[in-house]
Amino acid sequence: MDMDNLPPPLILEILSRLADSTDLARCRVASKTLNALSRDVRSINLYCSSDRYTKSRSPETRDSITPFKRIFNKLISELSIVEAVSIGVDKPFGKVSYGDATPFGIANDLYLTDVNFVAHWLPKVNQNLRALSISDLWVQSRWQRSNVLALISSYCPHLLELEIKNSWLSVDGLLLMPKLTTLTLEFITLYDENLDKVNQCFPYLQVLNLIGVEGLKEPKIHLEHLKHCHWTVSSGPRYLTIVAPKLVQLNLRCVKPKMLVIDTPSLSYLHLTLQGARSLKVQEFHNLDTLHLVSPDLGNLLCSFQFGRTVNNLVLGAKNRTELLGQITFCFEMLFVEFPNVKSITVAPQVWAAFQWNFSVGDLELEVRTYPKGLKEITAYLMMLNVDMTLKFISHIVNSCTSLCDMALFIPRGLRSNDASDFITKCTAQCSKVRLRWGTWKEGTKDAWIIDGV
Repeated sequence: MDMDNLPPPLILEILSRLADSTDLARCRVASKTLNALSRDVRSINLYCSSDRYTKSRSPETRDSITPFKRIFNKLISELSIVEAVSIGVDKPFGKVSYGDATPFGIANDLYLTDVNFVAHWLPKVNQNLRALSISDLWVQSRWQRSNVLALISSYCPHLLELEIKNSWLSVDGLLLMPKLTTLTLEFITLYDENLDKVNQCFPYLQVLNLIGVEGLKEPKIHLEHLKHCHWTVSSGPRYLTIVAPKLVQLNLRCVKPKMLVIDTPSLSYLHLTLQGARSLKVQEFHNLDTLHLVSPDLGNLLCSFQFGRTVNNLVLGAKNRTELLGQITFCFEMLFVEFPNVKSITVAPQVWAAFQWNFSVGDLELEVRTYPKGLKEITAYLMMLNVDMTLKFISHIVNSCTSLCDMALFIPRGLRSNDASDFITKCTAQCSKVRLRWGTWKEGTKDAWIIDGV
């Protein structure tokens, strides 16, 4: 079908959905109709591929490659109204030599938070711009601290969403942005030690993502309107604080903070990955529905949560195969003391192995007369270190949890097929009171396949 014969609104919709604005440029030379309508597209998505970058660096091909910034400037100059801009590099290139960029070099074509570059095009589109995403090539941006945040706050009064990746940012001159509701900073070195400027200049944030942000000392998130937060702290800060009265979802990953304070009374979903905390201070959660904990010190961490009565969904995990073996002084029954109203439990293989070990030695047996009446589902990733003990432990759980009606059991993918079939047969015979679903899991992957259902 000739696109020129389609209704103009439909053509514009198709052009607006192009994932790469380079394709939009190609469409312009295809026909007069496409050329005319393409100017009404209101967004730009332009990303430099690894292949293009390689050719731009090679002496044999670089003269034939149009500079990335020049392509972007031409594209944006030809649009009437721009509401969203997303520019950067494709998924990580892989091995990029640090010799490709030096503080005195000229390789800055993918240093996209360069104030001189942004100042060239931003004032032309700022009044209608609602979403902006910039992703630098780190080997170029790492040498130069950018004041792009101050520039954006000066020119974009109506900006709602801002995302910056792989950059070295300053908050000097940053102005209040009262309409910004979503901020993502990923793999950033930030000159805002305690996040004072972030709290002050973005007071109405509802979504905050801080992934691998360095340069922080004693960061404190204090945002009255924040609802969703994803914060990954790799190293450095010893004191972390989150004060957010309206926060409902928190995904927090940190190493070994000396002090961790979480004051979020409206929280309903918490995913906490913690290698260790000397002092964990948590205000009471009145609405916590889902709790996902990953830690090598899971037993002590669970005991830190004295208010799990509202938790319906509990997920217990660990990072690697041997992280928790022999380290959890915490038996399966204790879960019901800490979380008496839990309805669904998911257990990682390391945690399952530790629970099974403590059950087998019997040192941590706990007299639990009333198991939670609401427990309906258990999902367990099995280690299968001792098949007979695994069968005994599963049978113990099924007989103890009278309300349990569904179990999803995942067997290690490396287990021999005959052994797996024999285990499934015996387990099905012993646990006929519940619906069993079977699957497999593999170390180092996130996939898990359902292979049978009874």
